[in-house]
Amino acid sequence: MSKLHIFDTTLRDGEQVPGCQLKSEEKLEVAFRLESLGVDIIEAGFPVSSPEDFKSVALVSRHIKESTICGLSRAVEEDITVAANALKGAVNPRIHTGIGTSEFHVKYKLNTTNEDIINRGAHAVKFARNLVSEVEFYAEDAGRTDNEFLARVVESAIDAGASIINIPDTTGYCLPEQFAEKIAFLVNNVPNIDKAILSTHCHNDLGLATANSIAGVMAGARQVECTINGIGERAGNTSLEEVVMIINQHQHINLTHNIDTTQITSVSKTVSSMMNMPVQPNKAIVGSNAFSHSSGIHQDGVIKKRETYEIIDPASVGATGSEIILTARSGKAALNYHAKKLGYELDPEGLKIAYKEFLEVADQVKKVGSIHLHKIFKTIKAYA
Repeated sequence: MSKLHIFDTTLRDGEQVPGCQLKSEEKLEVAFRLESLGVDIIEAGFPVSSPEDFKSVALVSRHIKESTICGLSRAVEEDITVAANALKGAVNPRIHTGIGTSEFHVKYKLNTTNEDIINRGAHAVKFARNLVSEVEFYAEDAGRTDNEFLARVVESAIDAGASIINIPDTTGYCLPEQFAEKIAFLVNNVPNIDKAILSTHCHNDLGLATANSIAGVMAGARQVECTINGIGERAGNTSLEEVVMIINQHQHINLTHNIDTTQITSVSKTVSSMMNMPVQPNKAIVGSNAFSHSSGIHQDGVIKKRETYEIIDPASVGATGSEIILTARSGKAALNYHAKKLGYELDPEGLKIAYKEFLEVADQVKKVGSIHLHKIFKTIKAYA
């Protein structure tokens, strides 16, 4: 069974969200949580971007011993040198350097030629390889890059010494089948691809980041770049918790990972709190409603057997458990479930009377709580 490497960029790409910036000590606290979670590579920042970010990468490098620590750079010698200096204290340092490869980047952003892109990318990798033992190359906007040209860029970067090749869907443009085809094309058409690990780095502009990452993995990628809670630039990045639990649920994918999934919920809450970025209630895996049920049909099924409507055991991700929420959409099974939790035993007639009163209350409030329930159940003492 192959290993899927989890590359977390919460502290770099995630921190690019306005209002989510962390101080060095806060970054270190998150890094400790990520290391404990089992993340293989922590991208700690973009060292040349500011003195504080340099300080953060250096601090994380000195204290994190198990995870590889990565620093981002452009394909510029100064960037690479600064990144190498920030990573000096790391047990396992990695420089992540690269350049734009799509027509939008080559022609309009960089105002250059395809040949120059290949040469600049290869030079950056060689320069970085002289400073650290592990270099990852990114082809920015690979999602919109011509596959033939992308293959040439990748081959050149590997020849120059890159052992990890990042294929970013920078703008979240690709459909899953398109991204899978791109990864498969590289696997089948880059002569030296066996010397490197292919990585995905997908954005969520069209809501397809996780789907594209999984499609890339199934086509041959063996590293996924992601963030806690899917936090990131614009609409966000691939969500770490989604990727990991998809791999766990679909064992036919036949991959292993190092993530301790029982820590997912607590790490999610830590990142949400420290980065001041609330998690939407309906967010997969870590949203407050992820294991909540309010529909009567769903509640009846879950009460009888949890797996009826839950494919993930809440305990497996460190959540407190399934929650049966009482609303006007709830049924008698859910009401009886809560009655027993509160110490009431209702016979069929008592449940019928209580349910009628419950619906009257439920139509007035969004969520019926224990205070409401005690009042309802106490009015039918003959059945309690």
